[in-house]
Amino acid sequence: MEYDYIIVGGGSAGCVLANRLTSDPAKRVLLLEAGPENNALTLKIPAAVLSNLKSTKHNWAFQGESEPELNGRQIQHDRGRTLGGSSSINGMVFIRGNALDYEGWRQSGCEGWGYADVLPYFKRMETYSGGADDFRGSEGPLHVERAEPKDPLSLAFIKAGKEAGYATTGDISGFGQEGFGAFDSTIFKGERWSAARGYLDPVRARPNLAIVTKALVQRLTLKGRRATGVIYKNGKGQTVIASAQKEVILSAGAVGSPHLLMLSGIGPADHLQSLGIEVKADLPGVGQNLHDHPDFVMKYKCLQPVSLWPKTKQFSKLAAGVQWLLTRGGICGSNHFDAVACVRSGPGVEYPDLQICISPIAVDDETWAPLQEHAFQIHVGLMRAHSRGKIELRSNDPADAPRIFVNYLQDKRDRALLRKGIRLVRELVEQPAFTNLKGSEIFPGADAQSDDDLDAKLNSHTTSQWHLSCTARMGPSTDKHAVVDASGQVHGFSGLRVVDASIMPFVTNGNTNAPTIMLAEKLSDAILGLAPLPRIEASTWKSANYETTQR
Repeated sequence: MEYDYIIVGGGSAGCVLANRLTSDPAKRVLLLEAGPENNALTLKIPAAVLSNLKSTKHNWAFQGESEPELNGRQIQHDRGRTLGGSSSINGMVFIRGNALDYEGWRQSGCEGWGYADVLPYFKRMETYSGGADDFRGSEGPLHVERAEPKDPLSLAFIKAGKEAGYATTGDISGFGQEGFGAFDSTIFKGERWSAARGYLDPVRARPNLAIVTKALVQRLTLKGRRATGVIYKNGKGQTVIASAQKEVILSAGAVGSPHLLMLSGIGPADHLQSLGIEVKADLPGVGQNLHDHPDFVMKYKCLQPVSLWPKTKQFSKLAAGVQWLLTRGGICGSNHFDAVACVRSGPGVEYPDLQICISPIAVDDETWAPLQEHAFQIHVGLMRAHSRGKIELRSNDPADAPRIFVNYLQDKRDRALLRKGIRLVRELVEQPAFTNLKGSEIFPGADAQSDDDLDAKLNSHTTSQWHLSCTARMGPSTDKHAVVDASGQVHGFSGLRVVDASIMPFVTNGNTNAPTIMLAEKLSDAILGLAPLPRIEASTWKSANYETTQR
């Protein structure tokens, strides 16, 4: 079994690479995915998000370590375990992040990753329902749909933002991210449009592409400081050795890629030795620098019968399912995240660090069952958390999930920022637009006012937005904690590259699926030896008064 390239992980990045690398018929590519095929009906229905997350068939459902600042709670980290990866089970939210995120990447030593460098790849990857312009593309594999808010709660949310003095934006992934506006989603004609749908399905028949599902990679094979292939177990439990003439590319995600590097002897030497793993290279940054976006959900009673709650009852659900099967329309054809606000937490903050979005239904935090009343919820997401975590091996057995310790709210600044976000939401729902819609605050509740009160609620209810990243970060070789260079190549090795969210120097300002697909697009050119796309110098909006005003 010899190939030119072996891609480990058939998720968002892996699907992009499989498409682009096999465009040259002379290149033989093996794509390995630990999970099954992505042909389940629930993976196509946008509104079936919670069903997919509750099942472990297509979800790794990693159990995190006890989090000291969250009352010792263990947070479940949902990650896609099927072709398409997390893009096959996620909430389908599409947001690129802020232009200044990428300027920060460039300034951190990652040459070629400034906003002007990445914008051409964002445009290349998408077909945007709003049409092409200076920022958006119209000929890419990934369909991105602009969901114009129509439900009364989302409309009130945007109107309340104006009433509170915030800016509005016509495109949060275009000229101006800051403000209130519509969310984009990876939905096309009422179906989820995952990376597998967009990138992998059109090229499955290529004779130079081999796709193997239910393939659990055990470790890399190395010859000195060169990666020569992988050892994996197939769906029958048989051990298979596959060789790569050119490169092994890890696209197993922010959990899987550092896990495999460490199992192969590449990582923090002390940690590997403690588990009896022969150290091939002491790279202390592997598994470190773990980022996530903490999430806190506020819930309100709804004074009008405009929430989705009645449509979640058994008969209504059945009718909605039939409607979707026949027409791909109705409530099943949406992810029900239509409106978002990207705002700054206070004066002196250069660009948005809070992402606030509304859902026209409220659910129980533990069971995700709808509250049995008309209600809605508002998510407060912290986009630039200061706390850092790590991923470590649990054992030297590849079948054992690694330890995931995010260290939520360890840095006191994160608590302060989330408290600000809670208070900004409370101010928002007191605007006239919500007068006839917003009832009492179900959670955290009107009695939770002081910092101590809110901290107690943060401890008991902060959770994840499922945006784990940065565990094999890019950086120059002079940075001992950088794992890969600006082309994704692992420092000190040849024939070994990492291409997924783990190589982000720091997490982007928003959901991470769009940036992950972008970086795979960009690095596919580097792998093939192609010149990068011409830079696009496009100015973006930033508050001229950010130093003195919050909005």
